[in-house]
Amino acid sequence: MSTIDETREFIPVRIAILTVSDTRGADDDRSGDTLVARLEAAGHVLAARAILRDDRDAIAGQLRDWCRDPAVDVVISTGGTGLTGRDVTVEAHRDVYEKEIDAFGTVFTHVSMTKIGTSAVQSRATGGVAMGTYLFALPGSTGACKDAWDEILRWQLDYRHRPCNFVEILPRLDEHRRRK
Repeated sequence: MSTIDETREFIPVRIAILTVSDTRGADDDRSGDTLVARLEAAGHVLAARAILRDDRDAIAGQLRDWCRDPAVDVVISTGGTGLTGRDVTVEAHRDVYEKEIDAFGTVFTHVSMTKIGTSAVQSRATGGVAMGTYLFALPGSTGACKDAWDEILRWQLDYRHRPCNFVEILPRLDEHRRRK
């Protein structure tokens, strides 16, 4: 069973939030606002925030820029994970990934099933690693962002979470680049 080990010190991570939408702007980005509020309430740092249209190259470019930025540990995008022709966020993420975190999508689907039943099958939420940075693509709905944060990311981005978490291996994500 997972627990929080209060004897370990909390380590804040620096998280960038990317909203992918053809219709949302800074004034009505409820899913982005939800993620920012949750990450800050948990004690993490908002490293950057942007809104982009559904454009695969632009999304992948932004992801790569943030992965190269030493001030960003994690990128969470919201939007563009569905099945329509304009939904290209998952493809953009996979253009950038060095490794995919396969179980992230599986666990997200499990969490979603308890909330929205078989409608969860329409999500293509994904997670991966690139250039020593974690990347997660979440659906654009506020409920999906809450579920992903509250049930998965909140715990995996907390260094005190046991038996393991993403933060404790963060310094080793790019060790293959340092080997000679």
